[in-house]
Amino acid sequence: ATALAGAAANRAGPSRAPPAGTRVGQVVLPGDVLLLPSHPEADGERLWLGPGAALPGRLVCGPGLRSCGAGLLVTKCGLLRHRQPGGAGGGSGGAYWVDSQQKRYVPVKGDHVIGIVTLKAGDIFKVDVGGSEQASLSYLAFEGATKRNRPNVQVGDLIYGQFVVANKDMEPEMVCIDSSGRANGMGVIGHEGLLFKVSLGLIRKLLAPNCEIIQELGQLYPFEIVFGMNGRIWVKAKTIQQTLIVANILEACEHMTAEQRTQAFAKLSER
Repeated sequence: ATALAGAAANRAGPSRAPPAGTRVGQVVLPGDVLLLPSHPEADGERLWLGPGAALPGRLVCGPGLRSCGAGLLVTKCGLLRHRQPGGAGGGSGGAYWVDSQQKRYVPVKGDHVIGIVTLKAGDIFKVDVGGSEQASLSYLAFEGATKRNRPNVQVGDLIYGQFVVANKDMEPEMVCIDSSGRANGMGVIGHEGLLFKVSLGLIRKLLAPNCEIIQELGQLYPFEIVFGMNGRIWVKAKTIQQTLIVANILEACEHMTAEQRTQAFAKLSER
């Protein structure tokens, strides 16, 4: 990886590498080098790695990118995205990442996922999250759980939680509580409902603020839904038929235009 970064930096030197800001929304390829915007801080340009919040004027390097000298090295093929710091419309810093259509989910610290309990080993549950290896979940990682008051979790249960440890050198670790010790919607998902899998790109699209697909579905049927960043969706409507309709629409909407989606909703509302 170091040799790749050096070769890429030599091939696209600082004078020829485009600024990162000019490539936002465009396709980038592995090996591309993007220059960072200049910062007024005395310590110069600095790249902060990880999903945590960036300080003002600092950059967060997201998935698909790696720090490389005075710029960013692209490691995945996809669209370059950028988010301004604090959601503001201007200012330096923020976060850059590559929006790619990868098939296998790679655990990321802070991601909320839906897992399936596969094993109970002492005080630890093993959870299948769709990655290269299973995640561990302690019985104490639930709201109100103690050594005497253990959560009722069985093999085969669906778990909605978040990663607190996720890197290539350690086993992924999940919890079902937030930083305040509250469940905040996490924990064991009900036995009813339907679990299905979609692409990771569709999950990000559905989780976008003011997603039109979810708003239109909400006007069609009342339902409960849980999104996992690992590409899993759990949905439950009033009847089994409505649950299947919602699941089929969500699976098909990835390849539908807004007009086709409107026509499909109109047909369903006439029934």
